[in-house]
Amino acid sequence: MRVKTEAACQDDLLIERIKKGDHAAYDDMVARYWDRIFARVHHLLKNQQDAEEVTQDAFIRAHRGLDKFRGDASFSTWLYQIATNLAHNRYWYWFRRKRDYSVSLDQPLSANGDLTLESVMPSEGETPSEAAVTQEFVQRVSECMNGLGEKHREVLTLRNVQNLSYAEISQALEISVGTVKSRIARARESLRDLMGSDFS
Repeated sequence: MRVKTEAACQDDLLIERIKKGDHAAYDDMVARYWDRIFARVHHLLKNQQDAEEVTQDAFIRAHRGLDKFRGDASFSTWLYQIATNLAHNRYWYWFRRKRDYSVSLDQPLSANGDLTLESVMPSEGETPSEAAVTQEFVQRVSECMNGLGEKHREVLTLRNVQNLSYAEISQALEISVGTVKSRIARARESLRDLMGSDFS
């Protein structure tokens, strides 16, 4: 028989509160595990932005999957595994697309060196059809942002439009960094729900 640690008992209480719709309990869960999950994911991905996104996705997945959590392992182990799986998925996604592979634009393509990659590449501007798709997506995101609650819209604007750090958002809104992180995670989850199949 396995004896539960104090941390596991606290996790059980948090899970029950979250299942009953207690948003403060979700904030507590994020604050409690954010640093450990982020450290693990950042170690695997070695990219700050990807690590932040994967960490937030891990909390969203855990929140959505709490009903499936059986307790065979501790909650922290379960959350850790979700984050690790998401990080591996992200790594292989970028690996297959050779994200870090680069070629110099000045690299000669001909024997005499007068033809370079830059001279034969098309301009970087979007094609008209790409511009239309981008504009349509931006408009859809804007419409869905208007469907969010004030707090969620505000925190996403500060993070994704104004590119503020968690600490800067914390100061601007006069809330803790942990609350900022959980609010962003909930806001992104709400935005995904509003966008439905349009969001990828």
